[in-house]
Amino acid sequence: MSELSERILQSLDSQNGILNSFNLSKNWEIDHQKIVGAVKSLEALPGYVNSVPITESYLELTEEGRKIVKDGSHEYFTHSSIPLENGIPQKELLAKVSKVGFSKAMSLGWIVIDKSDPSSILVRRKIPTVSDVTQEALKYLSKLNSKLKDELKKRKLLIEVVIKSYNLSKGPEFSLTIKKGETDLTPEMIASGSWKETDFKPYNFNALGIQPTTGNLHPLMKVRAEYRQIFLEMGFKEMPTNNFIESSFWNFDALFQPQQHPARDAHDTFFISDPAESSDFPKEYLEKVKKVHSEGGFGSKGYGYDWSIHEAKKNLLRTHTTAVSARMLYQLMHDSKDEFKPQKYFSIDRVFRNETLDATHLAEFHQIEGVIADRGLTLGDLIGILHEFFKKLGIEKLRFKPAYNPYTEPSMEIFSYHDGLKIWVEIGNSGVFRPEMLLPMGLPEDVTVIAWGLSLERPTMIKYGIDNIRDLCGHKINLKMVAKNPICRLDKDSRRPLANLLRVVDRRWTTIESVINQITKKYGISLDSVPVTIGNTNPSSFVVFADPKYPPFSIVPIINSLKDQFFIRISLHVHSDTPTQIISNIHRDFFALFENKEDNTLNRPSISLKMVWKPIGMDSTLILNPLSSSPIKGEINLIRYFIRLMPNTQSHLFYYNEKVTDFYLDYLHMNVGRSVSLSSKSMNLSCVNDFLTNIFIWSLACQKRLKLDEATKKNVSKNIKRDEFIMQVMHHYKLDNIVS
Repeated sequence: MSELSERILQSLDSQNGILNSFNLSKNWEIDHQKIVGAVKSLEALPGYVNSVPITESYLELTEEGRKIVKDGSHEYFTHSSIPLENGIPQKELLAKVSKVGFSKAMSLGWIVIDKSDPSSILVRRKIPTVSDVTQEALKYLSKLNSKLKDELKKRKLLIEVVIKSYNLSKGPEFSLTIKKGETDLTPEMIASGSWKETDFKPYNFNALGIQPTTGNLHPLMKVRAEYRQIFLEMGFKEMPTNNFIESSFWNFDALFQPQQHPARDAHDTFFISDPAESSDFPKEYLEKVKKVHSEGGFGSKGYGYDWSIHEAKKNLLRTHTTAVSARMLYQLMHDSKDEFKPQKYFSIDRVFRNETLDATHLAEFHQIEGVIADRGLTLGDLIGILHEFFKKLGIEKLRFKPAYNPYTEPSMEIFSYHDGLKIWVEIGNSGVFRPEMLLPMGLPEDVTVIAWGLSLERPTMIKYGIDNIRDLCGHKINLKMVAKNPICRLDKDSRRPLANLLRVVDRRWTTIESVINQITKKYGISLDSVPVTIGNTNPSSFVVFADPKYPPFSIVPIINSLKDQFFIRISLHVHSDTPTQIISNIHRDFFALFENKEDNTLNRPSISLKMVWKPIGMDSTLILNPLSSSPIKGEINLIRYFIRLMPNTQSHLFYYNEKVTDFYLDYLHMNVGRSVSLSSKSMNLSCVNDFLTNIFIWSLACQKRLKLDEATKKNVSKNIKRDEFIMQVMHHYKLDNIVS
């Protein structure tokens, strides 16, 4: 044991109280980390000392802050440098003072720029005399409010110093004599039996140990492996992509891209200087490509220009992996001796474009290429495959936009929503290959080829929540991010077998119920219904998470209507992430008017509903089962779920007409729920008579996400007044004016 550890023990013995490690370091003039090391050594001795970690912080002036305390702030010096009467030319002032001081004095309103004479712009004092508030604030740090602290820290005049120390006291086995326990069990101890009386040092299972130095997979490689696995699961074959350098013929001409296309210019493409040209091309195929470009063919007029072999020979860094697809389709027909066979190909590799770098663009990036060749394929098949593909990746927010590509018609751009950037980001391009590209290769006329090129970087950004693509690739990448990024696990049912099994059982039970209903109707059988007892000690549990800013008022009357079928227990909770100041009486008493029928002699099924207020945004969330991978999100879907728990008869006030109700609910959700509140007038809601839809409209209006015009107010009021309980809720929470 070190001399410092013994000194700490002696201090504890002499003072017989609590010692702080940081105070010891100041008193003994020893580096605090050495004291901490000695404390850790004493902690390894069981019962010698009690140590409690303490975290404290204090404000300290930076070098610039100390200079301001001594000489004054930059803004005060700027103000003082301006003559009181006539002002000073702006150029002359900026030569004397700092830009920081000038900007700060302007923002404080101390000075003003006089542009009355354009030939001589003057700076004048707006306030004749001022006090140096920054200097005064830095002199008395203990009196600073939080806003001023943040401002001074932002100006790097203050820093917050955090000290982690230990409070030390005597332990139950305290002693000034340190007994060192044995660390190794030796053969001699075993032979002599002395190990029975030997005191061994206890194992420290909390010790971290030495971290192994290993390589780490980049997020791109993890997502790439997932993409590859998905393609293989869908029956695709991987194409060879080991040629970064490609000829213009295969990169452009074979794809029916004209030689005057802007993408073939040097400012969009990286051309190779040595070797500058390729020479090995299939002659017969070359002539067909030349003819379809210059003269047309296969039902096309072509481009009608003088096609140049010199342009086709130019070597470049490939701009897309579609060049690989062209080679594979050509090879497919010329290697196949038999009749055409449908094929599915894919590739994942790097491509190069002379792009301007920004938050979503790189000059070198990865492209994922998918190609399907078969008879009878349509654009609908392509859209369906893309939806299925991205669903396996866990990305379901997709949009398609019509586009133009020289080699596909029709063509589509693919967009996915980035929750970090709050924008729709283009992640790929797709389309149906033109006959002018396919028929010169020798493919049959009735064969259609659908293809798509997808980015690897942008979906990776979405999956890992990265806002700037330069944080993912390039010389500025944070290597700690590479080392610590999580394993890429995409939301697939096959990876949650228990949850998947529950869904399968639920579907089968629904099918059985349907068959029973058909049999009873066909043969006129009357079945005695016996209520199912879930049991009071183990009720069915639901958890609803809702944002206090968007209370789901619509579920209150619906839950109340369920009490005839269920014995319902309700509890309200506030999540620790929720600011206390936004919790109002509405949130504390959300189900205050709900009165459960205490008599459960009918042995009704029990439901336990927990309402948790948590800042999660507009979409309230219902958790049915912790094992489920798919919670029910959105107030409209909560309405649909709870309505399905009650008998659905047309005489019931809450009758669920699937076609009508779903149409209106989906329409409202699509138009209102995301960003901007829309007026109900623009959505023509004044004629909606569906009761459930009007409850949802009323809830949106209470949340101030929907502005109701007078006609809609009257219509909603007329509908919801059919339920007396809703009127009680409106009166209790003072929401009468919403629809009255």
